[in-house]
Amino acid sequence: MMQHFDFSVLGHWDNIRLLLKSLWLTVVYTLAGFAVSLMLGTIVSFGQMAKLKVIRLISLAYLSWFRGTPLLVQLFLLYYGLPIVFGIDTVPWVSGVIALGMYSGAYASQIIRGAIQSIDKGQMEAGRTLGFSHLQTMYKIVIPQAVIRMLAPMTNELISLTKNSSLLSTITVVELFRQANLMIADTYKTMEFLIAIAILYYLVNNLIGVIGLALEKRLSTGDDLR
Repeated sequence: MMQHFDFSVLGHWDNIRLLLKSLWLTVVYTLAGFAVSLMLGTIVSFGQMAKLKVIRLISLAYLSWFRGTPLLVQLFLLYYGLPIVFGIDTVPWVSGVIALGMYSGAYASQIIRGAIQSIDKGQMEAGRTLGFSHLQTMYKIVIPQAVIRMLAPMTNELISLTKNSSLLSTITVVELFRQANLMIADTYKTMEFLIAIAILYYLVNNLIGVIGLALEKRLSTGDDLR
């Protein structure tokens, strides 16, 4: 029997308020996870390029684990595993943010490493010729050029992270997807709320895409950000 949609349930102010609040929390958790991702990704990317073999091996082990296992499994291991194995109390949203960051950090590290290594080696030689140290050349010449090349893939990674944030609902974090499920349990309006949050995810991710493209165009033309 065909279901009759009743989208009037989405017009109630309490439902709108809860959805918008959970959307905001989704954005906050995603950005926090992305910040962790950038930090870990930078460390791992330079670890891959390190001269010491042990550091390269540690970085490769990190990549192998976090790219070879599902985010959901990593999330459960972190949230449920730490209390069982080490007796450490875990907070759902903190565990979620860390898991998102660690998982995304493996992919971010490849983006950062690839962007840095794509810069012509002559840039480094030119910097050293000008009297800059290796670190100064990286900071002043190589990394600014690499950042422009990172923007597009990093934008895609942030979009992926936004979608992956829905998995936080499995450890009781009240973000957009879990809030929708709570509303569905109260109203039995499954499709209405699923369509609503799908649209919200779509709008947020397309906004991220537009911002990323604007930044890429602005930086590639050398204009100042205002």
